[in-house]
Order: sequence, then structure tokens, then C-alpha cells
Amino acid sequence: MADDKSKRGARDRATVAGDEPYEVGYFARKHGISRDQAQKLIDRIGGDRDKLNAAAAKLKG
Repeated sequence: MADDKSKRGARDRATVAGDEPYEVGYFARKHGISRDQAQKLIDRIGGDRDKLNAAAAKLKG
């Protein structure tokens, strides 16, 4: 299902939509990890951006 661009706010910014390729790509570029690594983190952790940011930082060492 496509992301509704009209619904923007704190709740939308607090999550990463793992089913939206552009969000996975952005998250991967932001943290310097591969899209595959980013998708695996999202699948394992869920969409919580704070938790994902912490996990991505651990990947980078």
C-alpha cells in the first residue's frame, strides 16, 4: 500500500516504513549501510526509528 503523503507529522517521522523502498533507501544512505542490511534491521526490529538508528550505529561499529 502506498504511503499517504498528506499524513505527515510526528508519528510519521517516528517510524520507517519497511514496505516503502524510498524509505528503506534513505535509511540505508543515512547510515552508510546497504539496502539489504537496512531491510533486515527493519524486519527484525520493526519501524521504530530510534531503535533502528541505534541498531544501525552498532553495525557501523
